[in-house]
Amino acid sequence: MEPTIYRYILRHSARQQVALTLMAAASFPFLYAFYELPKLIVNEAILAETTVFPVALAGTVLGQTDYLFLLSAAFLLLVVFNQGFKYAINVYRGRTGERMLRRLRFDLYARVLRFPLPAFRKTSQGEVIQMVTAEVEPLGGFVGDAFSLPAFQGGTLAVILAFLLIQNPYMALAAIALYPLQLWLIPRLQRRVNALGKERVRLVRRLSDRIGETISGVQEIHANDTSALHLAAFSGQLGDIFAVRLRIYVRKFVIKFLNNSINQLGPFCFYSIGGWLVIDGALEVGTLMAAIAAHKDLAAPWKELLGYYQRREDARIKYAAVIEQFAPAGMLDEALQRPEPGDVPRLSGAVEAANVSLEDDTGTVLVDGAAFSLDSRARVAVVGGGGRSETLQLLARLLAPSTGRIAIDAWRLAEMPEAVTGRRLGYARAHPHLFAASVWDNLVYGLKHRPLRPADRDAAGAAAQRAREAEAAASGNAADDLEAGWIDYGAAGADGPEALRARVFDALEAVGVADDVYGIGLRGTIDPDAQPALAERLLEARAAFRAGLVESGAAALVESFDAETYNDNATLGENLLFGTPVGDAFRTDRLAESPYVIGLLEELGLTAWFLEAGREVASLMVELFAGLAPGHPFFDRYSFIDAEALPDYQALLARIARDGTEALDEDERRMLLSLPFMLSPPRHRLGIITDEIRARVLEARRRFAERLPAEMAGDVAFFDAGRFNGAASIQDNILFGKLAYGQAGGAERVGALISEVVDALDLRRAIVEVGLEFQVGIGGARLSAAQRQRIGLARTLLKRPDIVLLDEVGSGLDGAAQALLVDRVLAALPDSGVIWALPRADLARKFDAAMVMRGGRVVEHGAVAELDRDGTAFAAAMDSA
Repeated sequence: MEPTIYRYILRHSARQQVALTLMAAASFPFLYAFYELPKLIVNEAILAETTVFPVALAGTVLGQTDYLFLLSAAFLLLVVFNQGFKYAINVYRGRTGERMLRRLRFDLYARVLRFPLPAFRKTSQGEVIQMVTAEVEPLGGFVGDAFSLPAFQGGTLAVILAFLLIQNPYMALAAIALYPLQLWLIPRLQRRVNALGKERVRLVRRLSDRIGETISGVQEIHANDTSALHLAAFSGQLGDIFAVRLRIYVRKFVIKFLNNSINQLGPFCFYSIGGWLVIDGALEVGTLMAAIAAHKDLAAPWKELLGYYQRREDARIKYAAVIEQFAPAGMLDEALQRPEPGDVPRLSGAVEAANVSLEDDTGTVLVDGAAFSLDSRARVAVVGGGGRSETLQLLARLLAPSTGRIAIDAWRLAEMPEAVTGRRLGYARAHPHLFAASVWDNLVYGLKHRPLRPADRDAAGAAAQRAREAEAAASGNAADDLEAGWIDYGAAGADGPEALRARVFDALEAVGVADDVYGIGLRGTIDPDAQPALAERLLEARAAFRAGLVESGAAALVESFDAETYNDNATLGENLLFGTPVGDAFRTDRLAESPYVIGLLEELGLTAWFLEAGREVASLMVELFAGLAPGHPFFDRYSFIDAEALPDYQALLARIARDGTEALDEDERRMLLSLPFMLSPPRHRLGIITDEIRARVLEARRRFAERLPAEMAGDVAFFDAGRFNGAASIQDNILFGKLAYGQAGGAERVGALISEVVDALDLRRAIVEVGLEFQVGIGGARLSAAQRQRIGLARTLLKRPDIVLLDEVGSGLDGAAQALLVDRVLAALPDSGVIWALPRADLARKFDAAMVMRGGRVVEHGAVAELDRDGTAFAAAMDSA
């Protein structure tokens, strides 16, 4: 990027800056006429000092009134012209500035994608985010102003000064006599403000780092009770920022005070000197009025120019600070990343390292003079001590060696385009990053390099997309269509979507995560209107499951839903709704907040029972759990009331004992009313729900459904034995009931029966596809560490790379799972070379070759059959495994 902001502006918007300058210059004749015309109106049309009426103008005879209206109309026309110029200049300036801001942010983000990995250890995410989003924001406005504002406002100032000098040079010079003082004083004050502004930016970046570190380490803060320490540190940083900002405000207001005071000296000169000249007959009244009006407008461009100087200095400092942070040593050459090569060659031949060393920023040697030659199609195990992970990252070109060279088939790794390293090399690690998208999106992520097929759009959509692409190109941004077909089916060995799905299922099986995705799919939902065929097949599964329960003698394990029957294994709230809540309106834990539900209870005379039942439940919960620690697991398993709310219920019970339930306010009544909704007789065994209450709840269920207002119709998906419930999970739709409480091994037996039904109806793949749409959360946080590791590995396998580099993949799994994973992965890659830094050295016997490392050095490498003997470093590694 350009070293200064002006060079950046000229490089990318020189044509626009020239156009803005020319537009400003074109407006000056109209501006001068705008100040000249009022003098003519007063002196000639109104006072008629030198004009004798009637006058002939362009062949038309005009009286004094006609002449006045003509000049006034001309004045109005000049107003429109001048405002039109301002409008056009401002809009064009704004568009130029916004395009340049968009370009700058794009350039900075593109540079982030080329940062060397070590740079992220010294530059926090928060700092980068702050710079790309907030710190460059003012630069967009400045870019539009960079040349046009001084040209336009400076020209305006020159026009006004010229007009004043022509009217009376002494009066004009007196009005601007103190401007040189401003030019000398204000910049000196502003330099100090700029220095403080730079300090403020630095402090805010540190504050951003503090917030990011707090979020990352929030578990440790809670685990060690150090919130007071962090609050104190944060308060100290806020105090530093406050002190700097206060000093900035004081100096800014000093500058404003001086500017305003000096500007007010102009009217003094006009009223005194100009008035004296009028009294003395040396100046006309109209001329003085025009001069006063012109001087009034003189302050605006002068103020704009001073403000421009302040913004220029601020922009210069911010741009320099940003560029400094976005130019770390060792950045990937842009030429290796951006252009799409015509052909991406396969990698074959030998993988060779010659005297490769790697040092971190402290000078610690991580890889020390590594030298080896490996067959690119061999299965190589990397075992031993330190340096293994760094060696694999060097081979994947995620790190650049401090010394030495790495080549594949005599092609230097450092010179390979990223299109080659990113497609022909596959790298997976024990703790991969998953993007906040679906499982499917994360799996096919490695197949999305460039758009390959246009998106299917109607004429209006295509026109809108062309406009977006044109604007992106004008801003120097990527114009690729994000909705186009990006997936490279051929790279995965597929010829279309269906074949790719088959490859995905194979990859999931190979890494041992297919059952996990199936389980996620069972807990997922589908829209029966969008997938009617699948919904019908799942209804078949419901019927088959019900029949299987009866045939296996396990009918007692599930209490099915029946519109005419109270389901004891469901909560009272679930029985009332007899459906799945959609949204928060009828969530079981919020039913007491629903006026519609409370109205039904009143109508059926159930309110008093609910209050008494709530009191009994609260009393029992307080009696049982008052002595337990807040984090005790019994709260989650048995209590309706969490530890934080327990004191509130204790106080509520004391108030009831003293004043009765009639004295409770609305919030206190709601606290009691909420508890009975969560009761289930088999689980809680409180004897509160009698047959009479069951019958009244069933009546409430009927009225709830019949009277539900139209605007609430979508808030509950009611149970229907003949329909698929789109708000419930697939598993709940097949089950269509509640597991009977207290049945030993009941959940496992029911799960096994559901699995049998799914397999018998060939529904497993369809359910896995539902699981593939699961949103994994930020960084894959909604998945377990093992699931993230396996999905990251499957993503690598799908690319079918020539060489697969696996960095401690399998760590965290038990020994049997590690061995099975190695076998499956090697079988899934019959045509690829594999270099695996193994979590356990004894797994190396499954490989063709091995490389043993100690202290960052390669101490031994060769065929496993040759190394697996007494006295070798390989044998020592096996013994220590």
